[in-house]
Amino acid sequence: MKLDPVQRRILALLQKDSTISTQNLAEKVGLSSSPCWRRVRELEEAGLIRGYVALLDRRKLGLETCVWVRVKLKKHSADVLDRFEQAVKGCDEVIECYELLGETDCLLKLYLPNLEALSSFMHNFLLKIPEVDVTNSSVALREIKNETALPL
Repeated sequence: MKLDPVQRRILALLQKDSTISTQNLAEKVGLSSSPCWRRVRELEEAGLIRGYVALLDRRKLGLETCVWVRVKLKKHSADVLDRFEQAVKGCDEVIECYELLGETDCLLKLYLPNLEALSSFMHNFLLKIPEVDVTNSSVALREIKNETALPL
């Protein structure tokens, strides 16, 4: 779907504050409420807007530690990857998971309370997955940038 300038502005504003009223959104993009509402619905129906969420402060929830875990699988086959994916999808500590090209097969992003929780995650979950061969973890010292808004 090719976006026009109004649609881009709507998406940019909703990425910053999805609780904005239709009236305020309409005023900011130069439309009346009804056409603005229809534009938002079109963007939702086209799948450009997948949903609306509340962004939580992980630190205030006690999730102080951000960890990246690189995983190398024992074999490269569809069934091995499928079993690994199913295990990871069922784990709440894994915030993001990517399949990669190169020496690492998958990259996991975790938010955990502390390093003890990382040890528990590794020993009680990740290293118990039969498909996992080698892991390598990196702990973030500090967060420099973490945005949710996509560049439009």
